[in-house]
Amino acid sequence: MRIKPKSPREAIQPEVAPAPPQRSRHVRNPIVILINLLITIAVLGLLGAGCGLYFGKQAFEQAGPLEEDTTVIISSGAGLSGITDRLQAQNVIDDNIIDELLFNIGVRFYKNATKLQAGEYAFETGVSMEQVMDALVSGKAVVHQVTVPEGWSTAQILQRVRAHPVLVGEINDLPGEGDLLPETYTFTRGTSRQGIIDQMRDAQDKVLADAWSRRDQNLPIETPEDLVILASIVEKETAKADERPRIAGVFVNRLNQGMRLQSDPTILYGLYGGEAWLKDRSAIKQSELKKENAYNTYQIQGLPPGPIGNPGKASMEAVANPSRTKDLYFVADGTGGHFFSETYEQHQANVRKWRKIEKELRDREKQSGTTESN
Repeated sequence: MRIKPKSPREAIQPEVAPAPPQRSRHVRNPIVILINLLITIAVLGLLGAGCGLYFGKQAFEQAGPLEEDTTVIISSGAGLSGITDRLQAQNVIDDNIIDELLFNIGVRFYKNATKLQAGEYAFETGVSMEQVMDALVSGKAVVHQVTVPEGWSTAQILQRVRAHPVLVGEINDLPGEGDLLPETYTFTRGTSRQGIIDQMRDAQDKVLADAWSRRDQNLPIETPEDLVILASIVEKETAKADERPRIAGVFVNRLNQGMRLQSDPTILYGLYGGEAWLKDRSAIKQSELKKENAYNTYQIQGLPPGPIGNPGKASMEAVANPSRTKDLYFVADGTGGHFFSETYEQHQANVRKWRKIEKELRDREKQSGTTESN
């Protein structure tokens, strides 16, 4: 093909650009346009959701507005909205619509909306929404305690339980003497007084059943109830744990020989019942010693008709397996413990020791009182 050369004028003239390609009929289709729009919206939505999730998670985990440690009570059946209102009222969460929505969305995002538990919760300064949620889900509420000392009468225990400010309700099913186990019991706010008493009763039943199953088969007692009676006397005779088996051994020896137990605390219980231990009674009067009552082990043979208090686990175990000695007597030694003896003559000598110690203690008290008054 021959090429026609251009003239100089033609060579410097710009060439005409080719016409643009014709748009595809598919691009102009409304359905395609709609799909493209939806894809764009979806991408922008995902980007927005991602940003929202990122910043929302940061806000959910960051320190909250609480400026000092506080306790919040979440009532049963409050629901997520009610719980949020309570938390905002006590400044655990900022009192604004954004934080309210953030807490609600966060709890629902973690699928915990139905897992939040009622109770009393302690929150530290700056607690985050996430930490609040975790605490409410775990149910780790504030724990309260009621402590019952060993040997307390049922009247004393009932008085303490009724006076506890956190427990609720009345005690309708009253326990008998010796039915409750002295111990420290933990509970959360809202626990009923009857519930705590029932817990003490169940604990006593378990400890007694265990002690009875492992008892010395040669004991001069016939029933678990007898074990509780004797253990309640042992409990009142000594506060020293290492003496309990030996005190129990003395009483077992006396029962085996047909001797009276001659325990002073039984006199007081027989005269005043459980109220005997609600007052300070350091000494027994001669009139009280001689007054007839069914519990006075100076007057009756064998065990009294019932316990004189609620013995602890150690005293019940001491009675179930007492020390194997020939001791028949004991008397205070002035240190909180006792002198033990096998014969009446030895016992009388120990009594004289105690009388001397007792006199010295009284003299010291008088001397101390005189010094203080001067």
